[in-house]
Amino acid sequence: MRTLSLNKPHLIVMVGIPGAGKSFFAEHFAQTFNAPIVSYDQIRSQLYNNPTFTDDEQEIVGRIANHMLQELFKSERTILYEGPSDLRTERSAISKLARDAGYETLFIWVQTESSSAKSRAIKAKNDKISNADEFNAKIKRFSAPHQTEHAVVISGKHTYASQLKIVLKRLVEPRASLAGTPTTERPPNHRNFLIR
Repeated sequence: MRTLSLNKPHLIVMVGIPGAGKSFFAEHFAQTFNAPIVSYDQIRSQLYNNPTFTDDEQEIVGRIANHMLQELFKSERTILYEGPSDLRTERSAISKLARDAGYETLFIWVQTESSSAKSRAIKAKNDKISNADEFNAKIKRFSAPHQTEHAVVISGKHTYASQLKIVLKRLVEPRASLAGTPTTERPPNHRNFLIR
């Protein structure tokens, strides 16, 4: 287990279409760094044997997720968030919560071609997607991160190691610029991920 300690704690928000690979990255990152995840899907699966994805159900899951976030913010540790992030307004709201708690927000946009994502999403049956029409409706609702959101883009088809390298590079950039040391001067076999 590696340590991830940053100058300012981060809320890492997963963004992407259903089936892109957001959960895959979030779960592996959390395992690598022993970081907590606030996941709507995990909360829903703990509360409901047969989720209906109604507005009432979503509101209950959201209230629990927000409570978990508020409690985890007290820890000042990096947190992963896997919840509503399809729309810019949703991302803006979660970013404001993080800012108010003294957190920096990092959006990780997982991109995967829609045909692969569709088959993954229908197979997983997350977000009440059981057919192509439901998937297409979710795709129409999705608003890609704007350049002002400074999202880190990773491929949902790459290995976790490749994805992690891209994300860690972004996480250490502010530290390297503060220290006046470019991140590329690290030894090639450097494995310590302690970031202060």
